[in-house]
Amino acid sequence: MNLFNKSFCQIKKYCIFTTEIIQHLIAMIFKFTIISDENDDFLRIIDIDSEASFLDLHNAILESVDFEKNQMTSFFLCNDDWEKEQEITLVEMESSSEYDNLVMEDTILDQILTDEKQKLLFVFDMISDRAFFMELSEMIPGKDIDEAACVTLVGLPPIQIADDTDFIPLQKPNLSSEENFYGDESFDIDELDEEGFGDLNFDESSLFTDDNH
Repeated sequence: MNLFNKSFCQIKKYCIFTTEIIQHLIAMIFKFTIISDENDDFLRIIDIDSEASFLDLHNAILESVDFEKNQMTSFFLCNDDWEKEQEITLVEMESSSEYDNLVMEDTILDQILTDEKQKLLFVFDMISDRAFFMELSEMIPGKDIDEAACVTLVGLPPIQIADDTDFIPLQKPNLSSEENFYGDESFDIDELDEEGFGDLNFDESSLFTDDNH
C-alpha cells in the first residue's frame, strides 16, 4: 500500500510539473503598436496577455488615451491594404456581413490573432468613422502578464468624438512592409523631443516597428 501511495504521488507530481511546462510554453504576450492618422506624433504600445479578451484590449486602449468608456467602438481585422474584414463589436449587433458576429467580451485574442504583423482598426468614433491604426507588432512566447500595460506613451491623442467642424475623413496610411515603423533601422524612441517626430514624414514612412520602449 505504501509503495502504491509513493508511486501515485510521484505520478501526480510529474503530471503537475508537465502541466506547468505546457502552460509556460503556450503562454504568450501580444505587443500592439497603435498610431493615429490625425496626430503625427501619437504613439501607444500596449502589452497584453494573448488569452485576454478583445474587451480587455479595448479597455487598455481607452485608458492609454484617457477616453470615456461610454461610446460604441469596434475592432476590425484588416488586410495589408487596411481594408476592413472581420469585425469584433462592443455589443452584439445584427449584421449582413459575410463574417461571423463576434463580441469583444466573448472573443479571446489568440483565437483570432495568429500571425505577427496582423493589422487592425480600432474605431472609437463610429459616427465619423475615426479610428486608431494598430498592428500586432510582436508575439512574445513563454511569458504572460496579469493585466494589460501601456509600455510606450508618446504624444496626445485626437479628440474622442468629432463634431462637424472637427471631422477629418479616415486616411489610410502609406505602408511598405519592407520598411520599419519610422523608416530607419537605427531609430531610437528615446530621441523623441517635445516637438514629436521632427523631420519624420507620416506619409512617407512605414508605420510599424518591433522596437519597444
